[in-house]
Amino acid sequence: MGGWRLGGRAGGSGERSSWHEGILRRQSARESAARTYARALPIVPVRARGMTIEGADGRRYLDCLSGAGTLALGHNHPVVLEAIRKVLDSGAPLHVLDLATPVKDAFTTELFRTLPPGLADHARVRFCGPAGTDAVEAAFKLVRTATGRGGLLTFTGAYHGMITGACAASSNAADVHLPHPQDHRCPFGVADARGAELAARWTESVLDDPKPGVPHPAGMILEPIQGEGGVIPAPDAWLRRMRQLTADRSIPLIVDEIQTGVGRTGAFWAVEHSGVTPDVMVLSKAIGGSLPLAVVVYHEDLDAWEPGAHAGTFRGNQLAMAAGTATLAYVRENGLAERARHLGARMLTELRALAAEFTCVGDVRGRGLMIGVELVDPEEGPTPKQHPEPAQDPTRTEATRGARPPAPELAAAVQRECLRRGLIVELGGRHNSVVRLLPPLTISDEQAAAVLDRLTDAVHTAAQSHTETRPRR
Repeated sequence: MGGWRLGGRAGGSGERSSWHEGILRRQSARESAARTYARALPIVPVRARGMTIEGADGRRYLDCLSGAGTLALGHNHPVVLEAIRKVLDSGAPLHVLDLATPVKDAFTTELFRTLPPGLADHARVRFCGPAGTDAVEAAFKLVRTATGRGGLLTFTGAYHGMITGACAASSNAADVHLPHPQDHRCPFGVADARGAELAARWTESVLDDPKPGVPHPAGMILEPIQGEGGVIPAPDAWLRRMRQLTADRSIPLIVDEIQTGVGRTGAFWAVEHSGVTPDVMVLSKAIGGSLPLAVVVYHEDLDAWEPGAHAGTFRGNQLAMAAGTATLAYVRENGLAERARHLGARMLTELRALAAEFTCVGDVRGRGLMIGVELVDPEEGPTPKQHPEPAQDPTRTEATRGARPPAPELAAAVQRECLRRGLIVELGGRHNSVVRLLPPLTISDEQAAAVLDRLTDAVHTAAQSHTETRPRR
């Protein structure tokens, strides 16, 4: 990425800086207060290739956000660009509603080739609106139609999108919320397999208690790894338990693979780590090869919809399907899921050494190239974990659960220091105290080393500044 020219703009560093600042000012003046990434990442991307973004001010960044996990192959991968150009040059229609096309047929064929065999052999696919949240809404409608029931089972810390039904299934509102297992801030005050077992028992109790006020639900939705919830992997044994509990009670199991799919976690679909076959999978982000695309894949026994029962004007995005076919095939043919598994394990090992060095790093967790580093208050000591009382309350404050209090301001400082060093990272978690790494699956060993070096330096600087500016008691 050498010298650049965009829309006739070129010049020295002063002119580029002025252009950069002007664009940011106009965005702030014109756009909604709901904008998010633009607040924490005041950059103006003008060019990108692979993992590298160049801003309007001439600065370059390593992108560990990857469109919130959308860019499995990074920015402007040659196979994706070739697939898009091929459709454009062919004269094929770009908008076809839900009509059959060769482009759609190729995408569906490649998608089915990658699905867990137990689902692929009996699958139906529904093309939805362009966003993952549209696929979640469609999945809810699907299971409600198929079962004739209304309620849904969801989990604390979940994130399934930003429209009404999806928000209700996320952690800020709910049908029925169940405890999600995690080690660092276990809701039962224990960790490891014991905490997951208690979470499973709680779910079983809710389902089988004759007087819980919970009707037989239409479905259960879960993430194999909670992304926005703070990069919290669901234990494989717990996932198998949820599959058994739902199967025994004829409750469709919906797995949200919107962010975890297409090789990100070290398997093509994250649910494959546990050997679980869901009834429904909701997919988006990487399946469109950087362009908007969302689908629901489900067992044929649930296909109870009447024609027109679920529609959407932009459910036939031909360019996204072409880009998605190229992405799915490239990940499959080049073993990028296995690459993510091995490289992610190495990065996690090195980051856990960082946790041993800095008391402000409370936990490092993840799977494959979906990694989270939780920042905590280094001045507050953790309370020892407790054994659960007979009627344990999972809403106890986190200071009683054996973890230091979360430090969202410190996490934000780390994010700013990363940006100064040319590294783009995202924040997440219940308290926005988790630094998240979502690099493209094409990240090189050298780039991974640079990411770790820059992150380590950012943590050191932010922690030192935090200590120096904290008021003395």
